[in-house]
Amino acid sequence: MNRSMLAVVSALALIVPSAARAQLAQGARAPDFTAQGALAGKPFGFHLKQALKRGPVVLYFYPKAFTQGCTLEAHAFAEASGDFRKAGATVVGMSNDDVATLTKFSTEACRDKFAVAAATPQVISAYDVDLKRDGVSTGLTMRTSYVIGRDGRVVLVHSDMDYRDHVKLTLAAVQKLRARR
Repeated sequence: MNRSMLAVVSALALIVPSAARAQLAQGARAPDFTAQGALAGKPFGFHLKQALKRGPVVLYFYPKAFTQGCTLEAHAFAEASGDFRKAGATVVGMSNDDVATLTKFSTEACRDKFAVAAATPQVISAYDVDLKRDGVSTGLTMRTSYVIGRDGRVVLVHSDMDYRDHVKLTLAAVQKLRARR
Protein backbone atom coordinates (compact mmCIF):
# COMPACT_ATOMS: atom_id res chain seq x y z
CA MET A 1 0.00 0.00 0.00
CA ASN A 2 1.50 3.37 -0.98
CA ARG A 3 1.78 6.26 1.48
CA SER A 4 -1.16 8.28 0.14
CA MET A 5 -3.47 5.26 0.30
CA LEU A 6 -2.27 4.49 3.83
CA ALA A 7 -3.01 8.09 4.86
CA VAL A 8 -6.56 7.87 3.46
CA VAL A 9 -7.22 4.55 5.20
CA SER A 10 -5.85 5.93 8.48
CA ALA A 11 -8.00 9.06 8.23
CA LEU A 12 -11.13 7.02 7.54
CA ALA A 13 -10.38 4.77 10.50
CA LEU A 14 -10.57 7.82 12.73
CA ILE A 15 -14.08 8.76 11.64
CA VAL A 16 -15.75 5.44 10.87
CA PRO A 17 -16.99 3.53 13.90
CA SER A 18 -15.24 0.23 14.48
CA ALA A 19 -18.40 -1.68 15.44
CA ALA A 20 -22.06 -1.56 14.53
CA ARG A 21 -24.12 0.65 16.81
CA ALA A 22 -27.62 0.35 18.15
CA GLN A 23 -29.25 3.78 17.85
CA LEU A 24 -32.75 4.37 19.16
CA ALA A 25 -35.15 2.02 17.41
CA GLN A 26 -37.98 3.10 15.17
CA GLY A 27 -41.05 3.44 17.38
CA ALA A 28 -39.01 4.24 20.51
CA ARG A 29 -39.90 7.31 22.55
CA ALA A 30 -37.37 10.06 21.81
CA PRO A 31 -35.71 11.34 24.99
CA ASP A 32 -36.76 14.91 25.81
CA PHE A 33 -34.00 17.49 26.24
CA THR A 34 -33.15 21.16 26.06
CA ALA A 35 -30.09 22.55 24.32
CA GLN A 36 -28.42 25.85 23.53
CA GLY A 37 -27.29 26.73 20.05
CA ALA A 38 -27.72 29.25 17.27
CA LEU A 39 -30.07 30.16 14.46
CA ALA A 40 -28.89 32.64 11.84
CA GLY A 41 -25.98 33.65 14.07
CA LYS A 42 -28.17 34.42 17.07
CA PRO A 43 -28.54 32.49 20.35
CA PHE A 44 -31.19 29.80 20.17
CA GLY A 45 -32.73 27.62 22.86
CA PHE A 46 -34.26 24.33 21.82
CA HIS A 47 -36.67 22.13 23.80
CA LEU A 48 -37.74 18.97 22.00
CA LYS A 49 -41.12 18.66 23.73
CA GLN A 50 -42.02 22.26 22.79
CA ALA A 51 -40.88 21.82 19.18
CA LEU A 52 -43.00 18.68 18.78
CA LYS A 53 -46.12 20.71 19.55
CA ARG A 54 -45.56 22.48 16.21
CA GLY A 55 -44.87 19.34 14.18
CA PRO A 56 -42.31 16.61 13.54
CA VAL A 57 -38.66 17.25 14.34
CA VAL A 58 -35.61 16.18 12.37
CA LEU A 59 -32.63 15.87 14.69
CA TYR A 60 -29.53 15.28 12.69
CA PHE A 61 -26.33 14.61 14.58
CA TYR A 62 -23.07 15.37 12.80
CA PRO A 63 -19.48 14.88 13.96
CA LYS A 64 -17.84 18.32 13.74
CA ALA A 65 -18.71 21.77 12.41
CA PHE A 66 -16.67 23.05 9.48
CA THR A 67 -15.40 19.64 8.38
CA GLN A 68 -16.03 18.82 4.75
CA GLY A 69 -18.84 16.27 5.11
CA CYS A 70 -20.59 18.21 7.86
CA THR A 71 -20.49 21.44 5.87
CA LEU A 72 -21.84 19.71 2.76
CA GLU A 73 -24.60 18.10 4.84
CA ALA A 74 -25.54 21.50 6.33
CA HIS A 75 -25.68 23.00 2.83
CA ALA A 76 -27.99 20.16 1.72
CA PHE A 77 -30.33 20.68 4.70
CA ALA A 78 -30.31 24.44 4.02
CA GLU A 79 -31.25 23.90 0.36
CA ALA A 80 -34.15 21.65 1.41
CA SER A 81 -35.30 23.87 4.30
CA GLY A 82 -38.34 25.15 2.39
CA ASP A 83 -39.48 21.58 1.72
CA PHE A 84 -39.10 20.70 5.40
CA ARG A 85 -41.12 23.78 6.37
CA LYS A 86 -43.88 22.84 3.88
CA ALA A 87 -44.04 19.42 5.54
CA GLY A 88 -44.38 21.14 8.93
CA ALA A 89 -41.03 19.90 10.25
CA THR A 90 -38.38 21.60 12.35
CA VAL A 91 -34.77 20.74 11.49
CA VAL A 92 -32.05 20.98 14.15
CA GLY A 93 -28.44 19.96 13.61
CA MET A 94 -26.67 18.62 16.70
CA SER A 95 -22.98 18.24 17.50
CA ASN A 96 -20.79 18.56 20.55
CA ASP A 97 -19.27 21.80 19.23
CA ASP A 98 -19.37 24.83 21.54
CA VAL A 99 -22.02 27.50 21.06
CA ALA A 100 -19.51 30.03 19.67
CA THR A 101 -18.58 27.60 16.88
CA LEU A 102 -22.24 26.74 16.26
CA THR A 103 -23.11 30.44 16.00
CA LYS A 104 -20.66 30.85 13.13
CA PHE A 105 -21.69 27.50 11.56
CA SER A 106 -25.39 28.49 11.66
CA THR A 107 -24.67 31.42 9.38
CA GLU A 108 -21.90 30.11 7.14
CA ALA A 109 -22.80 26.45 6.59
CA CYS A 110 -26.50 26.41 7.52
CA ARG A 111 -27.01 29.64 5.58
CA ASP A 112 -29.35 31.03 8.28
CA LYS A 113 -31.98 28.42 7.31
CA PHE A 114 -32.14 26.15 10.40
CA ALA A 115 -30.80 25.90 13.93
CA VAL A 116 -27.84 24.00 15.26
CA ALA A 117 -27.48 23.09 18.92
CA ALA A 118 -24.85 21.77 21.29
CA ALA A 119 -25.33 18.10 22.14
CA THR A 120 -24.39 17.56 25.77
CA PRO A 121 -22.87 14.25 26.87
CA GLN A 122 -26.31 13.34 28.27
CA VAL A 123 -28.02 13.94 24.90
CA ILE A 124 -25.27 12.06 23.05
CA SER A 125 -25.75 9.11 25.41
CA ALA A 126 -29.57 9.22 25.32
CA TYR A 127 -29.59 9.17 21.51
CA ASP A 128 -26.72 6.66 21.34
CA VAL A 129 -24.64 8.71 18.93
CA ASP A 130 -21.25 8.69 20.66
CA LEU A 131 -18.69 8.04 17.94
CA LYS A 132 -16.29 5.46 19.36
CA ARG A 133 -13.09 3.98 18.07
CA ASP A 134 -12.04 0.69 19.61
CA GLY A 135 -14.64 1.21 22.32
CA VAL A 136 -13.32 4.64 23.31
CA SER A 137 -15.22 7.88 22.73
CA THR A 138 -13.68 10.16 20.12
CA GLY A 139 -15.51 13.18 21.52
CA LEU A 140 -17.55 13.40 18.31
CA THR A 141 -21.07 12.34 17.43
CA MET A 142 -21.96 9.79 14.80
CA ARG A 143 -23.75 11.05 11.70
CA THR A 144 -27.23 9.91 12.63
CA SER A 145 -30.54 11.45 11.66
CA TYR A 146 -33.77 10.96 13.59
CA VAL A 147 -37.25 11.93 12.47
CA ILE A 148 -39.48 12.27 15.52
CA GLY A 149 -43.25 12.43 15.10
CA ARG A 150 -45.48 14.82 17.05
CA ASP A 151 -46.26 11.95 19.43
CA GLY A 152 -42.58 11.87 20.46
CA ARG A 153 -41.90 8.55 18.76
CA VAL A 154 -38.97 7.88 16.43
CA VAL A 155 -40.30 7.49 12.90
CA LEU A 156 -36.97 7.12 11.08
CA VAL A 157 -33.38 6.43 12.04
CA HIS A 158 -30.64 6.79 9.46
CA SER A 159 -27.06 6.33 10.62
CA ASP A 160 -24.36 6.57 7.98
CA MET A 161 -21.14 8.55 7.99
CA ASP A 162 -21.83 9.41 4.34
CA TYR A 163 -23.97 12.56 4.54
CA ARG A 164 -25.60 12.25 1.12
CA ASP A 165 -28.82 10.33 1.95
CA HIS A 166 -29.68 12.04 5.23
CA VAL A 167 -31.68 14.91 3.70
CA LYS A 168 -33.48 12.73 1.14
CA LEU A 169 -34.54 10.10 3.69
CA THR A 170 -35.58 12.49 6.47
CA LEU A 171 -37.54 14.68 4.06
CA ALA A 172 -39.38 11.63 2.67
CA ALA A 173 -40.25 10.57 6.22
CA VAL A 174 -41.68 13.97 7.21
CA GLN A 175 -43.59 14.22 3.93
CA LYS A 176 -45.09 10.79 4.60
CA LEU A 177 -46.14 11.98 8.07
CA ARG A 178 -47.74 15.06 6.51
CA ALA A 179 -49.65 12.93 3.99
CA ARG A 180 -51.12 10.81 6.81
CA ARG A 181 -52.73 13.83 8.53
